[in-house]
Amino acid sequence: MTSSVDQLVPPHGSDTLKPLLLTGAERDEALAAAKGLPQITLSSRERGDLIMLGIGGFTPLDGFMNQADWQGVVDEMRLKTGDNAGLFWPIPITLSAPKDIADTLNANDKVALVAQDGEIMGVLTVEETYTIDKEHECQQVFTTTDPEHPGVQQVLSQDDVNIAGSVQVLSEGEFPTLYPEIYKTPAQTREIFADKNWKTVAAFQTRNPMHRSHEYLAKIAIEICDGVLVHSLLGALKPGDIPAEVRQDAIKTLIDNYFKQDTVIQAGYPLDMRYAGPREALLHALFRQNYGCSHLIVGRDHAGVGDYYGAFDAQTIFDEIDKDALITQPLKIDWTFWCNACGAMASSKTCPHDAEHHVKVSGTKLRKALSEDLDVPDNFSRPEVLEILRAYYGSIAREERAEVKLTGASAV
Repeated sequence: MTSSVDQLVPPHGSDTLKPLLLTGAERDEALAAAKGLPQITLSSRERGDLIMLGIGGFTPLDGFMNQADWQGVVDEMRLKTGDNAGLFWPIPITLSAPKDIADTLNANDKVALVAQDGEIMGVLTVEETYTIDKEHECQQVFTTTDPEHPGVQQVLSQDDVNIAGSVQVLSEGEFPTLYPEIYKTPAQTREIFADKNWKTVAAFQTRNPMHRSHEYLAKIAIEICDGVLVHSLLGALKPGDIPAEVRQDAIKTLIDNYFKQDTVIQAGYPLDMRYAGPREALLHALFRQNYGCSHLIVGRDHAGVGDYYGAFDAQTIFDEIDKDALITQPLKIDWTFWCNACGAMASSKTCPHDAEHHVKVSGTKLRKALSEDLDVPDNFSRPEVLEILRAYYGSIAREERAEVKLTGASAV
């Protein structure tokens, strides 16, 4: 008999999830042994990637990529080695270390992976060490080598040598305790979907509180799928973005007041933003497949920053990859806005009125208005949400607020 879980999309490149997180006595033994190992300190991005490996979010990877896989992913978006050879993967998942540490390591050596606060997060068994052309990775993944791009900054500032190897993960960090209501593993979201007998689920990726345009996108998806997973990034953001705990409260308030019960689930995941635009949209679809989602909502400027990407580049890239690359598919939705003539939310495909009637909503515009204590109309964001956001900004002195610039699609 087929279970409800079996009716969901399968994990990426695998029949089952492949979490690498150790528990119980096995974890205790590995942690004790790790205390005597050489250490590599993880960047924030690497720490998030390690936790995703631990919880099965990056199924079917077994660790950080070797040189051949790095090259294949950067240039062709395909893994090149082992059982996963030929598998689609859009962004490299790599670990770096200073050259003086890397030079001491040989194949099959074990090293402890340590967070910046000293917590031992995992153990890596070394496969190989290698150097990369950082600018080539940036150009391929971000389409720019501009050091002002936050994702480019991450790559250019990483250590000199990459360390490849399989990992045992020993910790999920602070996420289970700091966000107990929304932090979910792929196994947990799949169980929730199965309990609700959802077969098709659309993921809504967000690093912002949900404004009226976001609400409209999610409701379109509810008309198409059995339910929506509002999936918030819980890792590091750029200055000026709104902290996860504030977003969590704002999104919960919106769901409680403006969505039909049991059509939306709020959850969070432990990655940092890479701001890789189109390539990151592909990664978002890939790991949402592991979370059990059949679709990913892709609207305007998905995972973008500044004016590095066109407003809908993250949609068109799905047309450029092979049909077998992903099971989870994009729900491509046009530019959405409030139309004063319609008296409602609409899109470029549905509204017949001229642009003079349109109020175009973006998370960046909302953050800028709130950070400068400007009025925000009700057709931009729900009043209950604005109350939470105003309280957050009211707790920060004006001179301490990060400047929010309108660039690219957010400036229109």
